[in-house]
Amino acid sequence: MILLLVPFIILLTYFYFTKNHDYWRKRNVKHDKPVPIFGTFFQNVMGIRSMTEIATELYNKYPDEKVVGLYRGTTPELIIRDLDLVRNILNVDFSYFYPRGLGRDVEREPMFLNIFHVDGDPWKLLRQRLTAAFTTSKLKKMFPLVVECAEKLQHVGEETVKRGGECDVRELMARFTTEFIAACGFGLQVDSIGNQNSILRNFGRQIFKRTWKNIVLVPLYDLFPDFRKLLQTLLGEPLMLNVTSEIVRTVCAERNNKPSGRHDFIDLLMELGAEGKIKGESIEKRNSDGSAINVELDMDLQCMAAQVLVFFAAGFETSSSATSYLLHELAFHPEEQEKIQQDIDQVLAKYDNKLCYDAIAEMSLLSMAFKEAMRKFPSLGTLHRICARRYTIPELGITLDPGVRIIIPVQAIQNDEKYFDNPSQFKPERFADTSVERNKYCYLPFGEGPRMCMGARLGEMQSLAGLAALLHKFSVEPSESTKREPQVNPLSNTVQSVKGGLPLKMKLRKNKTS
Repeated sequence: MILLLVPFIILLTYFYFTKNHDYWRKRNVKHDKPVPIFGTFFQNVMGIRSMTEIATELYNKYPDEKVVGLYRGTTPELIIRDLDLVRNILNVDFSYFYPRGLGRDVEREPMFLNIFHVDGDPWKLLRQRLTAAFTTSKLKKMFPLVVECAEKLQHVGEETVKRGGECDVRELMARFTTEFIAACGFGLQVDSIGNQNSILRNFGRQIFKRTWKNIVLVPLYDLFPDFRKLLQTLLGEPLMLNVTSEIVRTVCAERNNKPSGRHDFIDLLMELGAEGKIKGESIEKRNSDGSAINVELDMDLQCMAAQVLVFFAAGFETSSSATSYLLHELAFHPEEQEKIQQDIDQVLAKYDNKLCYDAIAEMSLLSMAFKEAMRKFPSLGTLHRICARRYTIPELGITLDPGVRIIIPVQAIQNDEKYFDNPSQFKPERFADTSVERNKYCYLPFGEGPRMCMGARLGEMQSLAGLAALLHKFSVEPSESTKREPQVNPLSNTVQSVKGGLPLKMKLRKNKTS
């Protein structure tokens, strides 16, 4: 009897691990052949290639297709190659694709109740209220804090030059952005720039450090949807949210639980907390007559801490990635570096050689170079959405079911010669001519549509200020340990990171002394 059951169990297991593997074939969508258990994600699950690398490879493998299919285990996913379809998903038909699907059950892991990870009504309620933290007037009020951090960055640069000049600019810029986020976001004075082992810098490393438990269980969570409740129980790591909650509690207590007038992120959260609940119309539910249903969300300590955690993590990691990669490119393009430095000098001379909001806005060459660096190596190499309800792609006649995952291959699109001439070359001037008609969906370092990065302007402001402070006093060049093409860390599936950092050598500029 047992011998008769064995073939049946094997057959049942096979069908379980291959269900849906005919999804794209039925819809005549080109795709690589999936394998049981892994689908087409074997290399990613095994830590061989990052999500961005896999998406880029498939994007280039099927150049004549508007979409390309793949499977995460048994879940069908779709890579979007056509920019009109990208526009529809991110913007025009957003109501069908509002979930990102990158978070987990917030009841089990409250840290995912943040503006980046949460979906549906909680996302809409948070978005409509947190946007107020990033207005032009708020950014201008934050700028003196940027200047303080930039001056500390220059001092650390001088100390680095005295020691020979070699440093990991990825780590240096992470310390700068950590300092700034702590100051402008939470009103905390820390010495992350001068101390690479400061409490907040170590906390930042911890957020993006993947433990063995995380490396093993997260792929299982993705591959086996039927077992997610159990796996999330094992995945739960409350330490990060607990630490952030304590920071928020302490800062709020120091301000007597009232906005301090600093106009920083904590002030905004306290204002929302004082209102008790955030209220608005549902994006997910409607009454039988089609009218909107009102929904609400408690802005309690746990919810506040979740926003602070993602504000901190996203703020320092993405900005430090973009700024350090630009410095890496400039080290190999000294002629471009010199032009940018001269432009920085000329602009600062108009403002008594002092950084200010208006001065940064006038540094056009630096801004162009920053955009070019984000084009070549965007911090987020892919954008993700989930089909929330049945949707037919009009141009292709392909009907997607709820739960189908969507991938926008940002890095692949931004390095496609169809949209950018000689995409492998570092050419900041490609962003100089505003008369050039370029589809805005071929350049998506901050995303696009209702879920685009809400802190994009803040990230760009702090990044350009830090870069201007460094390049005004120092030049960068390759060191003996610098690799021309940095190797992407295959375990980095959200924010891209590189193996071994980005080592460069810093030198004081001629005629630029302490």
